[in-house]
Amino acid sequence: MKVTIYIPAALREFTDGRNEVSVEPSGATVAEALSALWNAYPGVRDRVLNEQDQVRQHINIFVGNENIRYTGGLTTRVPKNSQISIVPAVSGGQ
Repeated sequence: MKVTIYIPAALREFTDGRNEVSVEPSGATVAEALSALWNAYPGVRDRVLNEQDQVRQHINIFVGNENIRYTGGLTTRVPKNSQISIVPAVSGGQ
């Protein structure tokens, strides 16, 4: 099963400049898809997960259009040929 993971600009230095990476996870959860990403590009992991292996507060992860914070977190199921997006939170303004 292939999964495409979209990489934000701030993390592309850790993926050789790639804005998307295709992985073949060992299972069908977000955690397993991300684990495949960490195996290929280990520098991304610490920018996405904290020391307790939870998604950092300022990072959002989507499977398709669904934020995993509302669908089961890292145990969210990833359907075949899905797209996962890593999206840093944006703040500021006037």
